[in-house]
Amino acid sequence: MVGDPSVIGHVGALIVGTRGDAGPGEVVVRIRGGIETFLALSDTPLPKGASVLVIGTRGPRTVEVVPWLDPAAVFGGDL
Repeated sequence: MVGDPSVIGHVGALIVGTRGDAGPGEVVVRIRGGIETFLALSDTPLPKGASVLVIGTRGPRTVEVVPWLDPAAVFGGDL
């Protein structure tokens, strides 16, 4: 199945933590003028509430994510 490439590159928040190889979590992403929920897969476990970056898709409602730290939060908006 082909995923939704338009979600790649978007930042979201986990509403259910991922479990790495043990299973997916769930992520909410602002996309297409709304908020959508996807199953989220990651190489390592990530906790509920973590910010993540979508780096790939695995079907219509499943995405691959990695941890994301907003650079503006790190540098206080001084970029």
